[in-house]
Amino acid sequence: MNTRITILCENLVGRLVGSGEHGFSAFIETDNGNYLFDTGSGRSIVPNSLTLNKDLKSIRKIFLSHGHYDHTGGLPEVLKMSGKVDVHGHPHVFLDRIALLKEDDKETKRYVGIPYKKVYLESLGANFVFNSTFMEVERGIFLTGEVPRKASFEKPDSRLFSEIGGKTVQDIFLDDQSLILDTEKGLILILGCAHSGMINIINHVINKTGKEKFYAILGGTHLDFLTPEQLEESIRALKQMEIEKIGVSHCTGMRAAFRFHQEFGDRFFYGCVGSVLEI
Repeated sequence: MNTRITILCENLVGRLVGSGEHGFSAFIETDNGNYLFDTGSGRSIVPNSLTLNKDLKSIRKIFLSHGHYDHTGGLPEVLKMSGKVDVHGHPHVFLDRIALLKEDDKETKRYVGIPYKKVYLESLGANFVFNSTFMEVERGIFLTGEVPRKASFEKPDSRLFSEIGGKTVQDIFLDDQSLILDTEKGLILILGCAHSGMINIINHVINKTGKEKFYAILGGTHLDFLTPEQLEESIRALKQMEIEKIGVSHCTGMRAAFRFHQEFGDRFFYGCVGSVLEI
């Protein structure tokens, strides 16, 4: 399967092409059609798609990695262009989500979930298809579903919560899922924010596909918001795996990105706006 992945939304811009924002989106072109993984925060996806010559009207399906605003905020603008389209996500993708931020002993509570109601998005053409288990959504294209949390060093972000039944609880992100493309050069794994843990996700993919060779792993890793110890443990685990290219974006942060570049050298790339991975 010929594959071309272009980063449409990301925090940084490469080669002065497009606009940056806090968010993530990847446009995926294959022999079977075009797909969109996440939609960014909403400000840059349409202008960046035009700048990068990626036709949002052509997408066959939209995949949502999880229910945060910086991955779903662009849904209305995309749907206005695509019309009726299947939008794949986990049943928890519409949970009310908040971030509790502390600064100088002052706590700030901020809503960080999907900014739009399901019925509004449906009125624009979204046909929501929910899954919680590993599934093949198109030939050679898979969603991970819920990821088992087995790596002892991978911990949730202590700042992030869900509001369920009037109670505020630690968000464990059962809806965090990633996209897998099975190519002749190996698997391509696209991460949203890897709230399940990057290593947990990779091991889950190996277990479900029976394949250990990755041509590329790219996307958000959330390592910027976690401990230095988790970053180093993640690097140690990755170095034991068969991965040809590692590209990080969005919530990985510069500290973790620099460490990845130190450790993986020419195998590393930063997935900024306009970055392309092609087979």
